Amino acid sequence: MSDLGQLLRKARMENKISLDDLQETTKIRKRYLEAIEEGDYKIMPGNFYVRAFIKSYAEAVGLDPNEVLRLYQNVIPSPEPEHIEPIRTKRTTRNTERIGKWASNVMMISFVVLILGIIYYYINQSYVGGAANDAQQEQSKKLTDKTEPSAPAPQTEGGSGTTALAESKPPEKPPETPPPPAMEVKLVKSDRGTDYYTVSNTKKLKIEMNISGDACWIQLDSLGATKQMVEQGTFQNGNTKTWELDNAAYMIFGKANAVELKINGTPVIVGDAANVKKLQIEFAQL
Repeated sequence: MSDLGQLLRKARMENKISLDDLQETTKIRKRYLEAIEEGDYKIMPGNFYVRAFIKSYAEAVGLDPNEVLRLYQNVIPSPEPEHIEPIRTKRTTRNTERIGKWASNVMMISFVVLILGIIYYYINQSYVGGAANDAQQEQSKKLTDKTEPSAPAPQTEGGSGTTALAESKPPEKPPETPPPPAMEVKLVKSDRGTDYYTVSNTKKLKIEMNISGDACWIQLDSLGATKQMVEQGTFQNGNTKTWELDNAAYMIFGKANAVELKINGTPVIVGDAANVKKLQIEFAQL
């Protein structure tokens, strides 16, 4: 067994992942996975597939694939120059255009709603102000009719005249209590295959997961005072799971495009390709 094979096999055993589970996660045949651990690259379909399979293997067991390829570049066959991946580029461009179009539509709708809200506010204020002026004029007219013009009664402190004037003053409105700030889930950065999210205005995490399509291997860790594993295993198509945590969370998905994820009710895009994806979710600092 080669040094590279020993490193990968050790990481797989530490994560308690069998070759069958790894085959489901990476979509690489089991005999190729065994050949990688043994360092027997002759049975591979080509030099490019050797590097691609080693990279997928490393990602699935939680290792940095670029670092693994760099450390063992002398023993891994060089890739064939004719390999090109145009499909993923087109898919990424198409997804970017679709997200941009969706964002433009949302901004346009929000602008229209804002304009309608401003118009409604001014119309409502005008109506309320006109009604208040009419009521005040009517009250003043009643007070004038009740007063004798020839001999006006002296106004004394605590007298009926003071009481009538006090009653004509409109009651003051109590101060409005501002609504609490809304909860927000925000993507902060993406670094080396890991997306970092922050959740604001809440002290709890509610993570909802649904598996659609192929099976997917999942690992969830709670990042409290110490890192603690909450769950690990392979979930099948149609499986759902909900976790509630008081601490930050770290998640690894063996196949990103098989996962539908929500954080505190907000949908989060894990990925559109069958690659390993990692997420770290933390509470925003106030």
